[in-house]
Amino acid sequence: MSALDRSSPIQPTRRGFHLDKHNGKFMGVCSGIADYFGVDVTLVRVGVALGTILGFGSLILIYLAIGLIAD
Repeated sequence: MSALDRSSPIQPTRRGFHLDKHNGKFMGVCSGIADYFGVDVTLVRVGVALGTILGFGSLILIYLAIGLIAD
């Protein structure tokens, strides 16, 4: 067998964090985080909502900063 016979999984062409504006609801931050970590976007959205409520709204500023700085 040669090295060409081995099948390898398709590697993503883009590396690092990026906003996913195509699949996102608002600015694509949650869908970008979900894509980066390989988790479901619904879990990230629920986590952001709970973090905003429990953190007295400070996560909103972090969310907006990520949305404006990334990409």
